[in-house]
Amino acid sequence: MKKVFLISALLLQFFAQAQEVKVLSLKEAINYALQNKAESKKAQLDIENSEYLIQEVRSRALPQISMNGALNYNPIIQETALPGEVFGQPGTTILIPFGQEWSSTGTVSVSQAIFDYSVFTGLKAAKSTREFYKINKELTDEQVIERVASAYYQIYIQQQKLTIIDSTIKNTTKVRNIIKGQYDNGLAKKIDLDRTIVKLSNIISQRQQIVSAVEQQGNSLKFLIGMPMSAKIELPKTDFEAPAILLEAAPDMQKRTEYQLIKQQEKLLTYERKSIVAQYYPTLSLAGNYGFQGQGKEFPLGAKPADGVYWSDFASIGLNLRIPIFTGFATRSRVRQSDIKLKKVLADLEDTQLGLDLAYNNAKARIENTLISIDAQKENTQLAQNVLENTRNNYQQGLTPLTDLLDAENALTDARNSYSNSLLEYKLAEIQLIKSQGALKSLLN
Repeated sequence: MKKVFLISALLLQFFAQAQEVKVLSLKEAINYALQNKAESKKAQLDIENSEYLIQEVRSRALPQISMNGALNYNPIIQETALPGEVFGQPGTTILIPFGQEWSSTGTVSVSQAIFDYSVFTGLKAAKSTREFYKINKELTDEQVIERVASAYYQIYIQQQKLTIIDSTIKNTTKVRNIIKGQYDNGLAKKIDLDRTIVKLSNIISQRQQIVSAVEQQGNSLKFLIGMPMSAKIELPKTDFEAPAILLEAAPDMQKRTEYQLIKQQEKLLTYERKSIVAQYYPTLSLAGNYGFQGQGKEFPLGAKPADGVYWSDFASIGLNLRIPIFTGFATRSRVRQSDIKLKKVLADLEDTQLGLDLAYNNAKARIENTLISIDAQKENTQLAQNVLENTRNNYQQGLTPLTDLLDAENALTDARNSYSNSLLEYKLAEIQLIKSQGALKSLLN
């Protein structure tokens, strides 16, 4: 029984920990995404892989060493025709076999590039590739931050709507109870009670839809940050207001990550062009060989001259010079193709800068409009609250019909939801403005 009790206690503790709710701030959500989301992981792996690319290109400038071995058996030895005079038989031709039945060679070869312009250009290109992937990692992180922040605020607004509808349910329930008491005492009509019951039922149904939306958007947020779906999360119970943003002068769009990435791509294509042009240049390398050769009528490995196998070594050292003269215009065609790629990248640079300017101006205009809308909706909510309070007092005194009271409650709920929607629009516009200023990582502070 003690063992059963202990196991049960451990299981209960395990499930309690498994269902522990994580209160997730925006900063924590972003940091979690940057560490766990697949896009961020792959971008970091690209940076790591660029180091190996550099090592691969650098290896072409280092000595290349290889070993080669061969073992051959010649069941039929090729014969060579020689004039008989060599052997004192003028006027005849004698077939003489050259070689042995068995032969074996072992060679060590070394080569070293002395001048190869493409190697040095390739090394610069590889280092530039590393910078390209670093900038791409920055852009990937910014994209992750943008998606996470947008999803986070959408959940936040849905939770605020849930708070609003809970308040509406509470107030409507009070009205229903008052009318029921009046109906029980013969002071209210049954149709008034039925109307409040129907309205309360509709509000509860709307609440369930919001609860479902919060759950679905929570799952979307967990996906965006790379968190298991089994995890339980909730957002901090704090309200946010829309502060007055001081709209600064337009930032330098050439410092934006999107622009810098294309600029780095232009640099890579420039190196690519240089590597193609390098095919016009001569190359010079140093080569050396050293090896052993064994021949005889017996299997040569391990055999000695006493066994009829004879071994000898050989060596060579030389310079290899290659001068390209004519390639059928293939190199020229590749150079011109590279020029076209560069022109396309320059067009992309111009278009990207225009797009970034457009995004900034649109974000600025959107911020200004949402701030105006927030002020209007905040004032409208306060007016709706005042109207509801006055209508409730008039209804309790019999001066206003029930329909006016229900309409006033609906108007307040709509006003609160409109205010929440305006806040959401503001936060989404704020994200776009921060993005257009190239400061998305400020959300980590």
